[in-house]
Amino acid sequence: MISATLRSLALVMTLALPASDPLAALGWVWPVERVQIVRPYEAPAHAYGPGHRGVDLASGEVVRSPADGHVAFAGSVAGRPVVTIDHGGGLVTTLEPVVSDLAVGAVVARAAPIGWLDGGGHTAPGVVHFGVRLNGEYVNPLRLLGGVPRAILLPCC
Repeated sequence: MISATLRSLALVMTLALPASDPLAALGWVWPVERVQIVRPYEAPAHAYGPGHRGVDLASGEVVRSPADGHVAFAGSVAGRPVVTIDHGGGLVTTLEPVVSDLAVGAVVARAAPIGWLDGGGHTAPGVVHFGVRLNGEYVNPLRLLGGVPRAILLPCC
């Protein structure tokens, strides 16, 4: 009985492994030192629908680049400080509210500090919004940080 249950569980676990996501293999790092997701990514039903196009992370003061790239924008948008990094290959990161001394065009290395957390925007104090676009479309940033695990239901009892 136990071995049949273990075989069933092994089969369920094998089926639950997510398909390989090429974005997960890029080796990105979290833009904050200690990770605590305050608000997850919520995909909109359509391009202009409601959703949350990034993840909000409880943060320390320093914010860092999740991957190599160059600063595409550093300034104010709608009254909040924003830093945008172009990583090449169609991948662009936006971090807010983040103040930076870096100039547009500055090269940034993976895990290098790019600025510090400020106030403003839709996030609570001490929280940074981390958004990622791939070829102009928002994607879940967790895909670049090791993937998004699939949820499955396992038999109980």
